[in-house]
Amino acid sequence: MKDPLAENRMFLSRTVAIFAIILILMCGLVGRLIYLQVVGHEHYSTMAKSNRIKVVPSPPTRGIIYDRHNRVLAENIPSYSLELIPEQIENLDKTLQRLQKLLDISDEKIAQFLKHKHQSKRFDSVPLLLRMSDEKVAKFAVVRPYFPGVDVHARLVRHYPYKDLTSHVVGYVGRINERELKSLPVSEYRGTHHVGKLGIEKTYESLLHGKTGYSEIETNAQRRAVKIVSSDDPEPGKNLHLTLDVDLQKTAYDALEGHNGAVVAIEIKTGEVLVLASRPGFDPNPFVYGISSKAYHALQQSDAQPLFNRALRGQYPPGSTIKPFIALAGLENKVTEFHHKLFCPGYYQLPKVKHKYRDWKTWGHGAVDMSDAITQSCDVYFYDLARTLGIERIHDFLQKFGFGEKTGIDLVGEKAGLLPSKAWKRRVKKQPWYPGETLITGIGQGFLQVTPLQLARATATLANKGHVVTPYLVDKNYHFKAGRVYPDEQIKLDEQNVDDVISAMVNVVHGARGTARRLKKGINYQIAGKTGTAQVFTVKQEEKYNKDEVTLKNRDHALFISFAPATDPQIAVAVVVENGGHGGSVAAPIAGKIMKQYLMPEVKTVDEK
Repeated sequence: MKDPLAENRMFLSRTVAIFAIILILMCGLVGRLIYLQVVGHEHYSTMAKSNRIKVVPSPPTRGIIYDRHNRVLAENIPSYSLELIPEQIENLDKTLQRLQKLLDISDEKIAQFLKHKHQSKRFDSVPLLLRMSDEKVAKFAVVRPYFPGVDVHARLVRHYPYKDLTSHVVGYVGRINERELKSLPVSEYRGTHHVGKLGIEKTYESLLHGKTGYSEIETNAQRRAVKIVSSDDPEPGKNLHLTLDVDLQKTAYDALEGHNGAVVAIEIKTGEVLVLASRPGFDPNPFVYGISSKAYHALQQSDAQPLFNRALRGQYPPGSTIKPFIALAGLENKVTEFHHKLFCPGYYQLPKVKHKYRDWKTWGHGAVDMSDAITQSCDVYFYDLARTLGIERIHDFLQKFGFGEKTGIDLVGEKAGLLPSKAWKRRVKKQPWYPGETLITGIGQGFLQVTPLQLARATATLANKGHVVTPYLVDKNYHFKAGRVYPDEQIKLDEQNVDDVISAMVNVVHGARGTARRLKKGINYQIAGKTGTAQVFTVKQEEKYNKDEVTLKNRDHALFISFAPATDPQIAVAVVVENGGHGGSVAAPIAGKIMKQYLMPEVKTVDEK
């Protein structure tokens, strides 16, 4: 039997339920629309824009590095690179295998790519090959549609035209590693794959790099660029002009041929570094493109140590080149006089000690004063003077000339050398200081260690009669902007004492018995200099040093310091030739060539030879 009332009640309840469901669904829909249009508008608008707009970093052009005569030392040259964007590649491993087979890519290059991929964002373009040949570019162009996320890009890459000649000064750029990635500003280095690793490239990275720009590019469904929506142009890096003279640098480097060593030349009145040569050098260009492990290992394991900057980091006993400073210390401390004579029998003994401290001249120099002692490099005279001075006065005086301290040159990695004292030996060696150690310090042996750069700076300070110059390589205007301070220091010295020591140094070159007298030929100016020969190992009391009986690496180092013209000093030069023997015959001619080229302009330049 029909029950109309029950049926009406059921229909009504179903209608209410359906209406309630519709109302709930409509509220949900409205709520969702409100969320999408109001609450989440910014987020979803950005997502939509990201699907259509791609933000691409525009790396800046790295600044060019020039020498003082506007010769290019570091430049940017166009090159093609094969780059991959990991997020756009479905199967990266398979893609790499196909590319490796197609373009004959080494396993090492693949490994380098994977390493750099892990250091980058998935949407970053990561280089796989740099400096692609035209043949490889053409090969890939044919199959480009079958490699989504892979493309060839035209890039500017760093190039060093003078290669090993300027490698230690200019340095090089290399791929950014994981440690550098953590310290570099992310926004500034998006799209940049290289950073300065050594030399000027590293020291002035912030200036050379420039400021990264960005472009908003509209893309289609296949992520192909359609048009540029907006762009913020990159700011190129600053061009740097060095004080270095590449002509003089080449003269110094060539003169060292056959030897390991270093040459530093400084403009005396300004501190401008004209030469900073370390031989052997290395070709920095492979480091830019990614040097192979085998080639890098060969450089590291080489006995010649081509990666070692001897001019900046080499620490050597100064030998007799320290004698002019010891002589001046004696005069300034009033423990001797310039014309005071001492008899040299060929050896020196401390009171009540049997040990003989030998002179390089076995039969001795006879009666010598300070001028004779510097001119002929008499060891006995300086043994006695060092003993009279004592190690503390020697330490304090040499410190004024910058020994035992960094010069402050605008290059990273400089060594400070070693200026010994009683306190230093107690602290480091846990031993007392012995009188014999003072004697050998007086002739530049023992614990005393200097860098070629320190020697050049000290020589310039002596030529300046106590005015201290700070060596530098890049225009001072950049230094001032960076807050770098160049103190104007003056060592208080008696002018007559300085003149006396300099006159003796002039006799080293121009005197009849000078140890570098061959240097005076063919010049129209006077040179003040001092030769040095530094022992690499200790010769026993009863033995005699014979260079023909020792291995090359155990032969004495040859050194020479000089400045010219003696009456109006313009250039100071320090030369260290490892295992070169006598300073007068090996090191002095190198300095002579540099001074002659600098002071006599008619000498041909590197580009004219």
